[in-house]
Amino acid sequence: MSLKRLCLFTHRYSLALVMALVLGTATTDVSGPPVNITAVVGHTATFKCPNQKSWIVTRLYIQKHEKFINGFDLSKNLDHLRHAKYLNRTTVDRTNLSMEMTNVTVLDEGLYTCIVFYHAVNNPTVPKKDISYIYLKVTGKYSVPTIEKECSERKNGDGTAGKSCRLSCSSTGGYPQSTVKWAELNLSLMSVVHNESSEDPSSKTWTVNQTIVYDCVHATNVSCAVDGAVSPIITICETKSFSLKVIAAIVLVLVFVLLLLLVCMVICCRRRRTEDQGDPENADVPLADCHSQLKSV
Repeated sequence: MSLKRLCLFTHRYSLALVMALVLGTATTDVSGPPVNITAVVGHTATFKCPNQKSWIVTRLYIQKHEKFINGFDLSKNLDHLRHAKYLNRTTVDRTNLSMEMTNVTVLDEGLYTCIVFYHAVNNPTVPKKDISYIYLKVTGKYSVPTIEKECSERKNGDGTAGKSCRLSCSSTGGYPQSTVKWAELNLSLMSVVHNESSEDPSSKTWTVNQTIVYDCVHATNVSCAVDGAVSPIITICETKSFSLKVIAAIVLVLVFVLLLLLVCMVICCRRRRTEDQGDPENADVPLADCHSQLKSV
C-alpha cells in the first residue's frame, strides 16, 4: 500500500472513529409523557419540539415508527432521507424547531419522535441529544346529517288504530367512528331496525346510518346528531288536517253555490214581477219582496 493511500485510509478511519465517539458519548435526555396535539382531516398540524435558549442546535430529526419525516442537519442535506408520503406536506422551522404538516389524513395519526442534537452554550465541547414524543390525534367533521321520515297507520295490540313513523339518519366523512343520537324522542317508543357504519378504504373516514321506527303518541319535533353535527328539525306524528288545497276548493264551492242561489232568486223575482204587471194595485209588492230577499242573501 502506498503512503498516499495509507494516509487517506487513516484519515477516513479516524474521522469515522471520532463520529462514533461523539454519538456514543452524547448525553441523552428523554422527556416525559407524549405531548398530545389534535388536527382535523384536511387541515394543518404543528409539531413543536423542545427548544431552549441555552442550546446550540446542530440537527433535528422528526420520526414516526423510525421513519424519517423531516428535519435538518447543518452539515448536510437530508431531503433524500425524507419519506415520500410526507415529502410535499411537511416543512421545518429551524428557529423554532417545529414542523408543519398540511392536508392531514387519518393515516397521519400516531406517535412522533423529536430528536434534537445540540451543544450547551456554556459547554460547547460536549454533544447532547434530547428525545421527546408528540402524539397526533386526528378527527374528521361529520357532514350535517340527512334525516328522512315515512309515517303510516298501524293497528295496536288491542285492535285500536295507531300511527308509527320510520326515521332514517345518515352522515358521512367523519373520524373516528361515531353513532347516531336522537333528540326529543321517548326511548320506550323507539326501536332500531337498521344500524350501519362503513369505513372508506381510501380516506379511512366513516359513514354512519341508522333507521328506527317510532310509535306515535302526539306530534313531536325531532332531530338526529352524529358527533356534534346536527340535522334540521322535522315534525312527526302530526294529526291529519285539511290542506290548503282542500280548504280553497271548499271555499270555491260555497261561493259558486251562493252565486247560483243569487242568480236563481233574481230570475224568480223578475218572473213574479212580470206575472203581476197585469194587476196595477199589487205591481210594487213583488218588487219590494224581491229586494228584501236579495238583501237577506
